Amino acid sequence: MTRRTVLKRGLLLGGAFLVGAQKSGADAAGPLPRAACHRVDLSFSLNGQPAHAEIEARTTLLDLLREGLDHPGTKKGCDHGQCGACTVHVGGRRVLSCLTLAATVQGKEVATIEGLARNGRLHPLQTAFIEHDAFQCGFCTPGQLMSAAGLMKEPCGMSPNDVREGMSGNICRCGAYCGIVAAITQVRTAAV
Repeated sequence: MTRRTVLKRGLLLGGAFLVGAQKSGADAAGPLPRAACHRVDLSFSLNGQPAHAEIEARTTLLDLLREGLDHPGTKKGCDHGQCGACTVHVGGRRVLSCLTLAATVQGKEVATIEGLARNGRLHPLQTAFIEHDAFQCGFCTPGQLMSAAGLMKEPCGMSPNDVREGMSGNICRCGAYCGIVAAITQVRTAAV
């Protein structure tokens, strides 16, 4: 008996065991509870425009935006609320859309990166991010910008350390933090 034969038999037996375990587990669990399949009619404002969707109650705001409403600018990073790539505004406050149930935005205003620029003009933060080279791969940039736009409305000191603290929920794997802090500090200083 060769090593290859032993491995093949082991894989076949293991696969057969898993298939049997899945079937018996599915039979024991029965059908999904009715609440898991509950659908919600949702109406809210998305970047100043009315939005409507019929969703499963367990749908996250991130999945609704990206897959249901074709707003792919909001990024799915960690999907655990740790990286900030999915930051959007709900009712004027920054939220992590991967941790927010879509049903909770009923009747509220939702703003995404697609709505940050107005009338073809970049938001001052977008311009500052370009000037300060505050992005490299660009994956985290929408979440960084939305978080920074939220920070502009929050009580926060003016120092770079205050900006770092206010932006601490947003991770940039490329390490463009110096440019990000400089861009936000520039816009906050100009706004005063």
